[in-house]
Amino acid sequence: MLKIAGITRQFDRKTVLHGVDLDVAHGEIVCLLGPSGCGKTTLLRIIAGLERPDTGDIILEGRAITHDAVHTRDFGLMFQDFALFPHKNVEQNIAFGLRMRGLSAGEQRKTVSEMLEIVGLKGFEKRDVSELSGGEKQRVALARSLAPQPRLLMLDEPLGSLDASLRERLVMDLRDIIKRLRLTAIYVTHDQQEAFAIADRIALMNNGVIEQVDSPEVVYTRPRTIFAAQFLGLNNIVTILSWEKGQAQTILGSFPVDRSAKAILIHPGGITLKTEQTQTAVYTVRGILKSRVFQGDSYQLKVDVDNSIELVFKYPLVNFPIPVINTTLTLQFSIEFVIPLW
Repeated sequence: MLKIAGITRQFDRKTVLHGVDLDVAHGEIVCLLGPSGCGKTTLLRIIAGLERPDTGDIILEGRAITHDAVHTRDFGLMFQDFALFPHKNVEQNIAFGLRMRGLSAGEQRKTVSEMLEIVGLKGFEKRDVSELSGGEKQRVALARSLAPQPRLLMLDEPLGSLDASLRERLVMDLRDIIKRLRLTAIYVTHDQQEAFAIADRIALMNNGVIEQVDSPEVVYTRPRTIFAAQFLGLNNIVTILSWEKGQAQTILGSFPVDRSAKAILIHPGGITLKTEQTQTAVYTVRGILKSRVFQGDSYQLKVDVDNSIELVFKYPLVNFPIPVINTTLTLQFSIEFVIPLW
């Protein structure tokens, strides 16, 4: 449906997007995920027509729309601050885009009613915006974006101003609504959990480039780059010291990984404690337990190996006994959890 081809953008001689390419399929939710300043919002604004690229094209349904005006693109936009009109009620806010399109008053009322039912705010038509909670404002903003039946829905940190518990609930509602209406959407966030919950695919951005595009599961379990692993909080990164007989040599041993790799990740999801009952893993290392942090359903354990590297992993609360600080532990993991990084 949407093709982003070679998009480059500079501000004050600083390049913020470096030849970005990305395809978005019909009915897909693609999340632009990355830290502040990575270029994700600039890319969204270029797709929306709010910014112009220095080079490259935005192609919609086979036609370049790079220089088309914003209002001709037929896109729905939703921002973190909701951008609701404070002196208009809910109905007037949602109907704004419909009125601009010349719909009759009856058609506007019908569409507003349908949108409010979809977002779970049936009967809110006459409410003042000032009377709404943060979550209700978010739903009204979504309804306003959906009302004109956009070809593409674009959401820029739409839940960023809400508290964590409300954000967690609303992100699932958002995905459900987008999928129910069979919309195509681009969603911008710096929050990885938000991205995992809503996206079909994640485009992970860093310094103006897309480092990886994959499903949330693949992005987390098989990060491609050192940046990707670190951004996702996967810090069991081991430097490759040399190569012998086609294997990477590290302080933890030898590993058969791609020779072009710069480092390897020992994925925390694959590390367990070795006991007499569990001795099936290919690799084992010994180290001293340096910290133990309670996280509800598990402990996060940090083990120092040879005063050279710390390996972090989760230890389920149901496992007993709980390891004691400063004791020696034997960790095990299989080759499936040794991830080459570039």
